[in-house]
Amino acid sequence: MSRTGALHLAPGLGGKISKEEVKSAVERYEKYHDLHGGEAKSRASNYADVANKYYDLVTSFYEYGWGESFHFANRWEGETLRESIKRYEHFLALKLGLTEGMKVLDVGCGIGGPLIEIARFSSASVTGLNNNEYQITRGQELISSAGLSERCNFVKGDFMDMPLPNDMTPSTRPTRSRRRATPLTLYVGCYREIHRVLRPGQRLAFYEWCMTDQFDPGNPRHADAKAEIELGNGLTDIRTTAQCVQAVKDAGFEVICAKDVAEDSPVPWYQPLDPDAAGSWSWMASTSGFRLSRVGRLLTRAMVKAMERLGVAPEGSVRVSGLMETAGEGLVKGGRAGIFTPMFFVLARKKPVAN
Repeated sequence: MSRTGALHLAPGLGGKISKEEVKSAVERYEKYHDLHGGEAKSRASNYADVANKYYDLVTSFYEYGWGESFHFANRWEGETLRESIKRYEHFLALKLGLTEGMKVLDVGCGIGGPLIEIARFSSASVTGLNNNEYQITRGQELISSAGLSERCNFVKGDFMDMPLPNDMTPSTRPTRSRRRATPLTLYVGCYREIHRVLRPGQRLAFYEWCMTDQFDPGNPRHADAKAEIELGNGLTDIRTTAQCVQAVKDAGFEVICAKDVAEDSPVPWYQPLDPDAAGSWSWMASTSGFRLSRVGRLLTRAMVKAMERLGVAPEGSVRVSGLMETAGEGLVKGGRAGIFTPMFFVLARKKPVAN
């Protein structure tokens, strides 16, 4: 069952971090980032710590405000956010050609929302790889509630060193958590590790978070938006679409398709986060729409502040809420300017073994 109620938010704040250490964990996390004096090099060398601290701190907020699937989706007019997210997940399953009896590895699976939906849609068996203990624990609860324990499971491990044998996986679908380590060397290293475990001739499909060709690193506004996205979303150093494609090729894959599908979305992908373009009254009247609106965010912040003062939520929770606000602001800036996309779709194949 999804934890989208206010009473579900407080118990999960901080994840596996002890309640007494949440505030100091936020401070340590912030110091990794440019806006607080950090550097991309330091984030890259400590990517596992950056990712784990981030997800322990924000997972409850993600589920409360967005649902069980932590990603964006291109969206049609009149389509709800939830409908678009499900369609996105079905699209990936179709591109991978998943059918009953097949096995798929979801690298960076979050709490398993996409994993569950793809298993339901395709009847395939899905294993989620995640290095965050709190998210795995939450994901196991969701799999059990969905009645999919026989076909879905989790493996705890680092995507740069997966605890899996060579050539064991028919298909792979990396998702959001994998993107938490994004300097080019980590891009290539991650794709190489996926290449290692994937069977020859089989496919890799994913949506990557990238800077577009319109991004100018010398433009202060562009640089600030990029820094806000990295801080608010646990990213080390977002790379360009061209660098992403080259990294996939350098890892040994044959690239079948590479396209920014956000360009074709009738409804801007950042619309749910944009308080000045929140969309229709039906969207605003929905639970998710209200929570993501300007008023909804103010109420959430006031609620978290009250829970922290009462001791229901750990000290530092308000600062975590602030990270979420920074994330939204940076994403909207990047989306409006056209310098960032969370939906650069890549379909690739591990080359078959020559006879």
